[in-house]
Amino acid sequence: MNHVKVPLSAGLWFVGVPIGTARDITLRALDVLASADVLVAEDTRSLRKLMDIHGVPLGGRRIEALHEHSKDTQVTRLVARAAGGESVAYASEAGMPLIADPGFELGRAARAAGVAVTCAPGPSAVLTALVIGGLPTDAFHFGGFLPASRSARQKALQGLSDIQATLVLYESPKRVAALLADAVEVLGADRQASVCRELTKKFEEVQNGTLEELAQTFQSATPKGEIVVLIGRAETVAVKEKDIDGALSSALNDMSVKDAAAFVAETLGVPRRRVYQRALELARDSQ
Repeated sequence: MNHVKVPLSAGLWFVGVPIGTARDITLRALDVLASADVLVAEDTRSLRKLMDIHGVPLGGRRIEALHEHSKDTQVTRLVARAAGGESVAYASEAGMPLIADPGFELGRAARAAGVAVTCAPGPSAVLTALVIGGLPTDAFHFGGFLPASRSARQKALQGLSDIQATLVLYESPKRVAALLADAVEVLGADRQASVCRELTKKFEEVQNGTLEELAQTFQSATPKGEIVVLIGRAETVAVKEKDIDGALSSALNDMSVKDAAAFVAETLGVPRRRVYQRALELARDSQ
């Protein structure tokens, strides 16, 4: 299918591209790639291959690279071209731009320079994993890639331990076993988790279980391909009325009803209104 050029406004266009299956790209994304004055990619070869598959001609353009080692000088030049009236289209190696991706600095610099920024959205490994991973999706936290060293990784996991949302992490095949082992140690063996591999590709695979079960599975296996790890949220501990009463009785010795209620609510992690009503009752009973 050949794509004709369409008028594009000047500015920066972020283009979502497939995370695996080439046909997952949107028609709008193909239009932007066919029409932009300047094409930029995290991986120029993968974008060129994608355009060839879908019959999008370069039309005399070249695909410029933007990656971690070139972005300082490239960002300045690309923003200047967009500010000068050209349409600049950027695509990640896979998935949505800016998500654990060098395009973030380009977007921030463009906005700082007053350049219009828009997006032709597409596939996302984060959302795809959440859809098929089987863990709650009403709230999730994307943690990206955790540090490679064990101590730094465990510290990062500790910081994520109390988040009341499904954790979404990227990891390399070589380190997924170490990540799961550290998660068992820091987050607990019984948390539910999913390891999603090669999403949308021929050998797509989802493995579910507790952190301990998955850690044992991957201890003796080194998987291939891109990996997203989902970890279930921390369990909330029910606070009993007697615990609230005990904390309030102590706090009311030195604080006003309002201050005692606020202090206890924050300390025990319970709604302030519930604690305030109980504090009023205790204060009346003591009079």
